[in-house]
Amino acid sequence: MNKFVDWKNRKKANKIINILNDKGYNAILAENLDDAKDIVLNSVEKGSSVAVGGSVTLSTMGLVEHFRNGDYKFFERYKQPTWEETVEVYRQSMLADYLVTGTNVITENGELVNRDSSGNRAAGVVFGPKKVVIVCGINKVVPTLDDAFKRLREIAPMNCERVGHNTPCRETGECEDCQIQQRMCNYTTIVHNGRKFENRITIVIIPEHIGF
Repeated sequence: MNKFVDWKNRKKANKIINILNDKGYNAILAENLDDAKDIVLNSVEKGSSVAVGGSVTLSTMGLVEHFRNGDYKFFERYKQPTWEETVEVYRQSMLADYLVTGTNVITENGELVNRDSSGNRAAGVVFGPKKVVIVCGINKVVPTLDDAFKRLREIAPMNCERVGHNTPCRETGECEDCQIQQRMCNYTTIVHNGRKFENRITIVIIPEHIGF
């Protein structure tokens, strides 16, 4: 049965690749997770400054460790002693040569939809870093913006559990649209196309279920 699922995922991946390229992005199909990592590393120049967005996909690929220990100026967001210093790294990251990140959703119309706690990742995709490299599993491709917003609500409790935010959705497993400071869902952005700054946004699509 898996070979038929793989076949369907690849068909879906090829379709979204064509849509994204037509929308002005630089979209690339990866064969698998390892191939995606190679594509990302070939897209990021050594010696450049690199920021990363919080992402299960990037962690799974080992990209954070690679940028941290490689020939790059890495904006270290994970090892700051205080929250204030972490925020300062977020601010400085807006001037990075590259932002490497995942995305929450891609619609079949080629829109990138992201929802953030602090806003640094979503904002960086929109503007700031010279180049953006996005890695996305096929499970994050949905038909419409309505489906995108539905997906954002579905994954919110898992994100809160991942980072340990004390939110109501960690108790219920469902988005409660809470109004507390530790709320994860504070900022939502939509990128409609990649045309404004030519070749700024590269999107690597993996025909597998990666992250959530």
